[in-house]
Amino acid sequence: MYAPIPPDPAAPSVRVNLYSDTQTRPTRAMRAAMLDAEVGDEQLSLDPTVNALCARVAVLLGKEAAMFLPSGAMCNSVAILTHCRPGDEIIAHETAHIIEAEGGAPWALAGARVLGLSGPRGMFTVDDLRSVLRSPSRYSAPQTLLAIEQTSNLGGGAVWALDTLHSLAAVARDHGMATHMDGARLMNAVVASGIKASDFTAGFDTVWIDFTKGLGAPLGAVLAGSADMIGRAWRWKQRLGGSLRQAGICAAGCLYALDHHVDRLAEDHANAKRLAEGLSRIPGLTVETPETNLVYADVAASGRDPAGWADALRAQGIMVSVMGRTRLRLCTHLDITRADIDETIMAFAAIRAIWL
Repeated sequence: MYAPIPPDPAAPSVRVNLYSDTQTRPTRAMRAAMLDAEVGDEQLSLDPTVNALCARVAVLLGKEAAMFLPSGAMCNSVAILTHCRPGDEIIAHETAHIIEAEGGAPWALAGARVLGLSGPRGMFTVDDLRSVLRSPSRYSAPQTLLAIEQTSNLGGGAVWALDTLHSLAAVARDHGMATHMDGARLMNAVVASGIKASDFTAGFDTVWIDFTKGLGAPLGAVLAGSADMIGRAWRWKQRLGGSLRQAGICAAGCLYALDHHVDRLAEDHANAKRLAEGLSRIPGLTVETPETNLVYADVAASGRDPAGWADALRAQGIMVSVMGRTRLRLCTHLDITRADIDETIMAFAAIRAIWL
């Protein structure tokens, strides 16, 4: 589903980078905060800035404890390895990040398979979940973990409804399953809905947030859960090489993001809506209405494949993602301005006119 565009030395430099919200760069003020960070040995819990970040995120997500990790994918792997044993089954949406974009990590690392449920916009219902639950049997894999992605990336950045999350978590709990939330863009959901992060995560045993997307930090994610859960997760963090040294330099960027870059996510959402409205007026493009900062455009009716569109845009200094056989993804973020949005719309229109 993900198709990175290889660098083309002949192409102009990227002026408008809509490839992903991971393309954000730390601001000068964030860099200053990182430069001034107090540091220590994170592995020994002696880094005061990492400790402050973990304590703050634990409160934000309504959990007892948290740990700092280099990436969100590692958060998913550490959580799955802590929850599951080889031969277990995880239930998630069929387009979930753990299925589509982590190199088969649940199977390769935990020996756990993932059962993907279908449903519009990267979501499924309580009835969908109930339909695949099995009575415990020695003949079938133990159903150990329910995994939810908030927001749903391949679902167009859609926000799971609070009551749906609560109901799904309750059904999973009644079935003896643990619950995990991939909260890569959880703060986008918070800003879009006005619902507190801790309300979204209340029914989940583990949850993480990513600081390298719309929050604009150069690296870092924080996994939260009960004190016992995080204590057990530390063994997997150690095994995977995720224990760090003077990581406060990076954690300071994350703390800065929490102070300065959360509310401004609303600007990204407004830019995404403007982009979607502009692209929807171009013949041959079918554009999904964005709820947050991800804009998906289906180009099947244009007579060109998404790679062709991406190449043509790249020639004009605009970078987007190819997502499957017919879709493009455009992500708004900290480094994208309203002028960038207007330039992108005009570039799409100009390319379409040339091809007619």
